[in-house]
Amino acid sequence: MVEEFRDEFGVERSCNALYVSRSGYYSWRKQPVSNRELENSELLKLIKEIHAESRGIFGSPAINSKLKELGHNYNHKRVERVMRENNIRSNAKKKFKVTTDSKHMMPVADNLLQRDFSPEQKNQAWCGDITYIRTDEGWLYLATVIDLYSRKVIGWSLDENMTRQLVIDAFETAYQQREKPEGVIFHSDRGSQYASKDFKTVLSLSKAKQSMSRKGDCWDNACAESFFASLKKEMVYRNHYRTREEARATIFWYIEVFYNRYRPHSYLNGISPEIFENKKQKVVA
Repeated sequence: MVEEFRDEFGVERSCNALYVSRSGYYSWRKQPVSNRELENSELLKLIKEIHAESRGIFGSPAINSKLKELGHNYNHKRVERVMRENNIRSNAKKKFKVTTDSKHMMPVADNLLQRDFSPEQKNQAWCGDITYIRTDEGWLYLATVIDLYSRKVIGWSLDENMTRQLVIDAFETAYQQREKPEGVIFHSDRGSQYASKDFKTVLSLSKAKQSMSRKGDCWDNACAESFFASLKKEMVYRNHYRTREEARATIFWYIEVFYNRYRPHSYLNGISPEIFENKKQKVVA
């Protein structure tokens, strides 16, 4: 009885404040929910699920791509509006710094790639690079190998030291996973790890052709830098790593679970590298 009185008192005050009658208020409450409201409610539910699945990384463009992948063709402006009204946004950071150390006297390779980042088939051109992740225990270095055909990370390696073995391990992982292809162009910057005799020997034994960026031109290896920018903004800069093991775990998730298999890629028309390769394989078959 007391609760009913409170509700009625609240209704009376609200009606007076808004200059509406009690009968008008109750008439409004009885109106059925519109189809538009029902659609927006369902859209909001989907957005929240996709946003949570990405660990808060996705903004409206990526969420819209995932919605289309799931068979939901919402207008991108509608997706943006629903996200804005419900305070849902990407929590990715915006900073990224390119770092390349090419101050050495070792011989470098010609630029065979010439910024042709669109091979027609997989295993025609790969690119590699190194970046670093800060932890309370010290630095952790990551080397990656990306197939430019699908932008898929096909090999990667982590170590406490930025040595030639770091890039060798990443390349050999890619080489094994891709079933030892021949004639691949492997492109990188002029870093000493890639210019080392040991790495050149690995490429030679794998029958791969080495290509290197021009001096001081990070755009020659733009795809590798783009991946690191995404990794840093979407994962690394959002976390504080107490141990290297913590960093290893999140990097594994980002590459193997999120980036390769789930994250929409603008170059691939809004689908992930894994889905892109699977679709192309079905077409060929």
